Amino acid sequence: MTKHVLTKYLVALSSLCGALPAEASVDSYRFLHVTISTPWYLFIFLLGGIFSPFILMAVLAWYSAIRKSNRKAEDSANKPASE
Repeated sequence: MTKHVLTKYLVALSSLCGALPAEASVDSYRFLHVTISTPWYLFIFLLGGIFSPFILMAVLAWYSAIRKSNRKAEDSANKPASE
């Protein structure tokens, strides 16, 4: 059992040592390019993400209303005329 614990400890230690250079490069802002247009890109992205469910809801409600009116028209056309 001690051998397995030691192996797990060595694997965890080696993975942590391998992650240190990657973390240092991310902290240096080398991969982060912020310009004046970045807030607008974020705004447009979030605007689409927030409003897309509402647009989908409106389209589905419209589709359902059209199907319901077509079904009523078919029912009234198929109904025999009362005398």
